[in-house]
Amino acid sequence: MRKVFVGYTSYQDVVYQVAKHSIERHSADVKCYPIVQQALRDLGIYYRDIDKNGATEFSITRFLTPWLAGFKGWVMFCDNDVLALTDVNELFDQADDKYAVMVVKHDHTPSETVKLDGQVQTQYPRKNWSSVVLWNLDHPKNQLITPDLVNEISPLYLHRFMWLEDHEIGELSLEWNWLVDWYKEPVNGKPKFLHFTDGGPYFRNYQGCDYADLWLKEYELMAGKPFTQEDIID
Repeated sequence: MRKVFVGYTSYQDVVYQVAKHSIERHSADVKCYPIVQQALRDLGIYYRDIDKNGATEFSITRFLTPWLAGFKGWVMFCDNDVLALTDVNELFDQADDKYAVMVVKHDHTPSETVKLDGQVQTQYPRKNWSSVVLWNLDHPKNQLITPDLVNEISPLYLHRFMWLEDHEIGELSLEWNWLVDWYKEPVNGKPKFLHFTDGGPYFRNYQGCDYADLWLKEYELMAGKPFTQEDIID
């Protein structure tokens, strides 16, 4: 059974549920696990001060993926605001043991300072590289990413994969972390894994985004009913 760890933000439960449904619906022998900050705090595993500038509750807890997976094998992490359009086993099959991680190497610099859900849009090099990651947990350098380090080190050290040399970071094609409204078909290819990085149709001000229809269809498959205005996340 291949494991996908998915970021979780408590007030966006439906976003996680749709992501999980899409991944598991398309992919045999793949199971999703939410990374829930409060549960990790209750267990004493995560104790950083709450980051008021963090756009999500998993901004830092995503880097507990190696520990949660037992530092063994290949696992995947993704943000909650994703939608699988195909079998993620295709992504796992690209795993190359010479790399510590494999990511889409975006050159992504949003001009906005605030996301549409009101969260701060933080700018930093390698932005969005950490939003979809194939982790090689047998790589010795990833053994460094312990809960103690995740609780103490700077966020940029983690998001920029600064414990690794450049040649230890493998590259995935854009289709596996397709930034909605940033990448366009056919210029940038064709998506396999959508990422509603600025917001999706579950936010009132983002219902007209690209691929909104696909997210809404997945919601209906999951919930057994259409998404309505009453379901909007405010």
